[in-house]
Amino acid sequence: MKAVLDVHYARGEAHAACVVFEAWSDAAAAETFRTEVSDVQPYRPGRFFERELDPLMAVLELSGERFSHIVIDGFVHLKDGKRALGGHLHEALPFPAVVIGVAKNPLAVADRFAPIFRGRSAKALYVSAIGCSLDEACRAIVGMHGPYRIPTLLRLADRIAREV
Repeated sequence: MKAVLDVHYARGEAHAACVVFEAWSDAAAAETFRTEVSDVQPYRPGRFFERELDPLMAVLELSGERFSHIVIDGFVHLKDGKRALGGHLHEALPFPAVVIGVAKNPLAVADRFAPIFRGRSAKALYVSAIGCSLDEACRAIVGMHGPYRIPTLLRLADRIAREV
């Protein structure tokens, strides 16, 4: 099984969503999970993982699953060999998994990512990965269900995380 994770912040809490699916082309979730984390770290530039990692780990624990692939909203690698959120998540997981980052905007300090185009959008998504090749990760995200720039299950994870 695979998962898409997303986090939204409101009223001092983090709301984390997990959308579970089997095949990259799936149009609907097999299951969804959502949790709130009240002890949210403040945003610090260059240290985004400090804010996001706890909510992501909490929703993964709630799911009770060991996913083969996890897709996040963000990057995996930073320049100078540093880890972005995806790299920190990969290291923190209690099981082996591929982590694929999908970002909506480029990040000057990000490294080892590739732009992809979906649907008729002229605006790229930026894909990065750990545990698989960048080409494999790009093919997976391009192959996800949905006619638009943002795949259907990524939109669903965002919507579930925003339910406040």
